[in-house]
Amino acid sequence: MTEPRRHPSQSESVVAGQLTRFDPSRDELATLLTGQPSYRIDQLWTGLHRDGLDLNLLTNLPAALRSELEQQLPLALTPEIESVSNDGETVKWLWKLNDGYHIETVLMHYRDRTTVCVSSQAGCAMACGFCATGQSGFDRHLSVGEIVEQVIRAQHQAAPRRVSNIVFMGMGEPLANYDRMWAAVERIHQELGIGARHITVSTVGIIPGIDRLASESLPVNLAISLHSANDDRRNELVPINRRYPLDDLAAACRRYLAVKNRRLSFEWALIDGVNDQPRDVSELAAYATMLRAHINLIPLNPTPGYATTGTPPERVAAFRDALIAAGANATVRQNRGTDIDAACGQLRASRQIVDPPRRR
Repeated sequence: MTEPRRHPSQSESVVAGQLTRFDPSRDELATLLTGQPSYRIDQLWTGLHRDGLDLNLLTNLPAALRSELEQQLPLALTPEIESVSNDGETVKWLWKLNDGYHIETVLMHYRDRTTVCVSSQAGCAMACGFCATGQSGFDRHLSVGEIVEQVIRAQHQAAPRRVSNIVFMGMGEPLANYDRMWAAVERIHQELGIGARHITVSTVGIIPGIDRLASESLPVNLAISLHSANDDRRNELVPINRRYPLDDLAAACRRYLAVKNRRLSFEWALIDGVNDQPRDVSELAAYATMLRAHINLIPLNPTPGYATTGTPPERVAAFRDALIAAGANATVRQNRGTDIDAACGQLRASRQIVDPPRRR
């Protein structure tokens, strides 16, 4: 049985102890505006999600109120480093949060779309050794406002292009921060106008979260970071597999499909000599076709804490072709931003900063 859906209250969503600009719900803004005319709520709510990075642009609000809100609702993200890829089509930001922790966000322009890869946690507790964020460990969950602000910041940077797609594939495990992640998804959909079918939530396989996602009304996309279809090898690559092994994960995927009837995606980082062998083709093809899943092959990107390299391009193509010959649906994902450590698995790979001590 899935847990009932609930939304984080203000006290739950503000995990750093500081209410930031995009944390409050509409009802919580009404409380902040006690004593103001009721129409101020709509003015502020709409203005925040349209021009909210600069409250001085909300000229339909009195100057005194704007000044007060600047104090009550500071922005959550302070830019420390902005990196642009050589082709200019990928931008990565290193943000400092108000309590001193750090996250990263990536903006990617394609011919037919503009995508933002957002973080849901500072650090990650999943400990996947080939991922730079997993190597760094877990700091804390992000609040609703810290997630939403990443999208709004990226949209301002992208203009006049419009952000059309959101992927929760940045730092952290989205389903481990479920309530805040989902509240952010709903805000992004409803207030920023990004369709649910253009929002993708990625997970290493947190089964209770997959079951909860199946119960939601918005038909977002689900991507699962698989990386091995063999329990012994996946235990090493994705340690959470010891808690949620492949048979149990497949059962959760079937439950999800029974409700949503939407195609799943499996993410597979190809690691030279580790998960790119003929045995991996047969195991992955059998697992994916059983669940009607699409396979995204991603050559492993280099990170400082993992010595094994990614599969060479010619063998990536051969692995894809072998999967297709075995009846699976597979494509190779184009790497973006490798030159600025913004590609899959690289977030937090190259920063030279010091975070506050981890909470115990």
